[in-house]
Amino acid sequence: MSLIDLITALGWVGAVAGIVAYGMVSKGHWGPGSFAFQLTNLGGATAMFLVALVNGVWPSAAANVAWIVIGAHSTVTILRKRALARVHAPAPATTVPGQVTVQVSGPAAVAHALDLVA
Repeated sequence: MSLIDLITALGWVGAVAGIVAYGMVSKGHWGPGSFAFQLTNLGGATAMFLVALVNGVWPSAAANVAWIVIGAHSTVTILRKRALARVHAPAPATTVPGQVTVQVSGPAAVAHALDLVA
């Protein structure tokens, strides 16, 4: 198998990945902002870009570069949001055996705390 044959096979894998991603979003199994959708699109676009590049199909190569840039940006955005969510996540409640723990926030938390003291 030559390098061109290998790249062509990867292009078919990329095409299937793009179709699967589109189908999963269309059926509601993935959201358009989901990591799985963005990563599948990014992989598919990269594989199809290689095929277009090797075969000199410049319009397709350019379209896939745009697709890669959008997918990479979306993937980085999702990863940043996840990282921020982990940093700002509330600490897990600690409990003492036999003690009931109630998590409340906002003005209700103050009223609840005052009830506990009284």
